[in-house]
Amino acid sequence: MNLRRLSDEVESVSQRYAGKLGIERDDIWFLLKLQEEVGELTQAFLMRTGRARTKGHTDDQLDAAFRAELADVLCHVVLMARHHGVDLQTEIDKKWLTHDH
Repeated sequence: MNLRRLSDEVESVSQRYAGKLGIERDDIWFLLKLQEEVGELTQAFLMRTGRARTKGHTDDQLDAAFRAELADVLCHVVLMARHHGVDLQTEIDKKWLTHDH
């Protein structure tokens, strides 16, 4: 996965979404939207692992929701990094992919 290309693509989607709904994507929005998505991931995880009501969803639906929420969280991390001028690929390389760990 190329994070820089992903950043460009999700930025385009996010801009259209915000424009359509009249949302101002400022520092607070990026943080709160990420928090919202983490909450939705938590709910999907709890439902998938039998720690919350499944609301009649099948196991396949619960798995699909969990996967979709993971994607949402990743995309909102990418959006927040882009908004703040953080090159995630560089930071991942420095933090996770060095041999110093």
